[in-house]
Amino acid sequence: MTAASHPTSMTWLLFALMTVATWGLYGIFLHKGQVQMQDPDLGRYKAFLFVGIAYFLTAVLAPLAILASQRSAGNAFSFPSSGVLWSLLAGLVGAAGAFCVLLAFGAKGTPAVVMSIIFAGAPIVNAIVATALHPPAGGWGGLRWQFVAGIALAAIGGGLVTLYKPTPAPPQTQPATVEVATPTTDSANL
Repeated sequence: MTAASHPTSMTWLLFALMTVATWGLYGIFLHKGQVQMQDPDLGRYKAFLFVGIAYFLTAVLAPLAILASQRSAGNAFSFPSSGVLWSLLAGLVGAAGAFCVLLAFGAKGTPAVVMSIIFAGAPIVNAIVATALHPPAGGWGGLRWQFVAGIALAAIGGGLVTLYKPTPAPPQTQPATVEVATPTTDSANL
């Protein structure tokens, strides 16, 4: 049994924290890419195009290489239809979410606010849907108060971060130059 498959292994936590870091940077980098496209009308779509290219590189080519290397080890190269359907659905909601992030930025949302709402709200949606798909013993009434409190705190935290985000410093401006009239000596007026 490997460390990754051992029930007491914390490898999953490492990967979860890596996801927190990468997704935490996602909105900031996406907004920066949109702005750097220097196109106020179409910059968000141009940025999204390159997000798609990045997804193709990491979510299509990398798994194909891994699957091809494992196929030589005798693993099956089959794709059950229900797995394909749920995986495509996951990709669609993920891509739609990424696109909505760009639309929020285009509607004058800032990364600090937009991403705070998303990262506070997404765990709430996840908790509710996961609980509906995999109900606890005793049904919804079997939920522990700490779980419900965690959902409430996520909502409160997202709201507080959004309402009380730091105000950015005003843009640096060049000091205005003032022309000072220098006295001239005019021999005719002496």
